[in-house]
Amino acid sequence: MKTESADGPDLGNGVAVNDLADGAILQGKVAGEDVILVRRGSNFFALGATCTHYGGALAKGLVVGDTVRCPLHHACFSLRTGEVLRPPAFDPVPCWRVERIGDTVFVREKLPATPRNHVDARGAPAAVVIVGGGAAGFSAANTLRREGYDGPVTILSADDFPPCDRPNLSKDYLAGTASEDWIPLRSPDYYRDQRIELVLNSRVSALDAPRKQVRLENGKTYQFDRLLLATGADPVKLPIQGASDSQLHYLRTYADSRDIVMKVASAKQVVIVGTSFIALEVAASLRERGVPVHVVGRDQVPLQRVFGPELGQFIRGLHEAHGVVFHLEDTVTRVEGGKAVLASGVTLDADFIVLGVGVRPALALAEQAGLKVDRGVVVDEYLESSVPGIFAAGDIARWPDPHSGGLVRIEHWVVALRQGQVAARNILGRRERFDAVPFFWTAQYGVSIRYVGHAEQWDEIEISGSLEAKDCTLTYKLAGRAIAVATIDQDLRNLRAEAALEAHHVAVEAQTR
Repeated sequence: MKTESADGPDLGNGVAVNDLADGAILQGKVAGEDVILVRRGSNFFALGATCTHYGGALAKGLVVGDTVRCPLHHACFSLRTGEVLRPPAFDPVPCWRVERIGDTVFVREKLPATPRNHVDARGAPAAVVIVGGGAAGFSAANTLRREGYDGPVTILSADDFPPCDRPNLSKDYLAGTASEDWIPLRSPDYYRDQRIELVLNSRVSALDAPRKQVRLENGKTYQFDRLLLATGADPVKLPIQGASDSQLHYLRTYADSRDIVMKVASAKQVVIVGTSFIALEVAASLRERGVPVHVVGRDQVPLQRVFGPELGQFIRGLHEAHGVVFHLEDTVTRVEGGKAVLASGVTLDADFIVLGVGVRPALALAEQAGLKVDRGVVVDEYLESSVPGIFAAGDIARWPDPHSGGLVRIEHWVVALRQGQVAARNILGRRERFDAVPFFWTAQYGVSIRYVGHAEQWDEIEISGSLEAKDCTLTYKLAGRAIAVATIDQDLRNLRAEAALEAHHVAVEAQTR
């Protein structure tokens, strides 16, 4: 994991007040540590300069209100406490004491960590059960403890591996540039120290909402006072005539990624079916390993439905420049030995096939329990389902999005993390609305594309900058209003777009009161 750093002035020697504009960020040093100094009006704050997620330089980020946001993946920290207000970071950044003397500001000693909140046991849930060991489930458990909840917390996970950094499974880990110790979100000691019971290889077979009980396939039962459903989504599986199970691979879990890594060591050519983000990230990662790759997909342009034709064609060209061969508006109809036969009649050598044609939300448990389901588990703005005390977050949740004005279900890792955090707070009675602007990123061949907002449809794409130069912003508009923004190598602009989308929602909400 790389950490950005930069030299700067010794902030302990003082900074002239007039040298720091409102909202500006100055990076410097205090006793050898990288620290940022931020001004908000007449107040000054000093925090650690490095994001606790992937080590992004907060000095290159954006100050919004009393927060600072990381330019890499939009983690949000409180200027006053250093606490994580929004993932993907889980740990706070340290704070330093700031003293103003006349027209000079001095950064003094590092402050002790902010004491953990305390939840009054009289109003707290007797026990919280989380079904699902993915991003939303982990984030909820972590938040419950950070918010001061001391009651029993149980994560029931069907996976055989602890909650992991899923984006890495198709990116750095698969490409061979990240070690295995990057993958777990926390070490085994974390769950012990935080008294979080993590039960792996445990699939919940039944949910009895009236009795507040879940039952595992092995018959064991767990009682809950509050429940979070975070069952995620399952890969769409395609039956391909003649293909053995060992020839077909999907990528959803750590075990899936590990299996592909093991097989690719001796592979001479791999066929990937689908032009989804997972499919193309797998293609890029395998090319990083030097493996020939053919991509077969039904679309005319990769990712056109999400990014539009211009950015889709750019991504295709990026892959082709690295040796990927596309077979678009086509599909694999059968496998004959070590060859994949396409509908067009083309035959491709294939040591194995990776399928990335989308996912479906895992709704069986919610349906069995009688929760309201409509293309996802329907929840309110607090992420509570139609059954009081049962919440849903992540890929299965369909919530009222204040930015688009409709019910949405979004399969983004950062969205799942943020929903898990908000659901946990609401399990504790906080009544916090989930209103974050959706965000995701994809990285292929060292080119990172960051996307904020949600545009299921648009009538205009405004391009600023140059796609060819890998330095641009695409703004997706509907009826003249920006509803989503994608950027390449313009991280600060992406953060500003996120803040603008938030501000629009706040303004509209104020007008409707």
